[in-house]
Amino acid sequence: MTMDKLADTAVIAALRGGGRIMSVYCDPEADFQIERKADNSPLTIADRKADETIRAHLQPTGIPILSEETAAAPYDERAGWRRLWIVDPLDGTKEFIGRRDDFTVNIALVEDGVPVLGVVYLPVFKTLYLALRGRGSFRVSSLEADATLSVDDLVARGERLPLPGEPRPYTCVASVSHMNEPTRLFLDTLRERHPDLVTVSRGSSIKICLVAEGSADIYPRLAPTMEWDTAAGHAVALMAGRNVVESGSKVPLRYNKPELTNPQFIVE
Repeated sequence: MTMDKLADTAVIAALRGGGRIMSVYCDPEADFQIERKADNSPLTIADRKADETIRAHLQPTGIPILSEETAAAPYDERAGWRRLWIVDPLDGTKEFIGRRDDFTVNIALVEDGVPVLGVVYLPVFKTLYLALRGRGSFRVSSLEADATLSVDDLVARGERLPLPGEPRPYTCVASVSHMNEPTRLFLDTLRERHPDLVTVSRGSSIKICLVAEGSADIYPRLAPTMEWDTAAGHAVALMAGRNVVESGSKVPLRYNKPELTNPQFIVE
């Protein structure tokens, strides 16, 4: 299957997964069926429905899938996966539960530890970010969950990232749910270099996409994340000419590691 066909598949999977999420989110009578996972993070019926839908679309590609909502294969098995899908069917579950609209569907294709294709769909905002090695990163607006468009259609319709922008203050985007002391200290240091610093609080992988599109300059994540939280957004940033690097060494994040937790990182 060509890279464009894989991208077509990932886009449809993300859109349809977003549709399943919205069927729960928009139902005033819906029971989110909130559970707690081993790490105390929340899990809802929308996470499970989106995961089921996304898997059904990706499995025919024959490429193994690493998803937040399914137990990861042992590294002895994963080590042989040169290519894999990395999926977060509902990134920003806390925002979803709180009926804040900042949640996303994240699907990435990783080759040899590097994201080469990324799809981030914002179901409430009907916005899709698409990144494909060799073609770039794009933002597509007004995209319904039942849309059926090829990558060529999306590229023709989308806006290439980074977007042209007007002069603005130096802008740092930060997490709504994970503000901590290291992040506050980092912001203090930024403010010394950029007295006009503006901070914007958003949820999920939207933060990475805002840096990729040029609406923000930097996103420090100095708290734990997992590979499925970042892989798709990393692709969007990378193809837009941005970097996603470890906060100390500036080494780019890698994927399908023995330990699936990311180091602290900076997007800039």
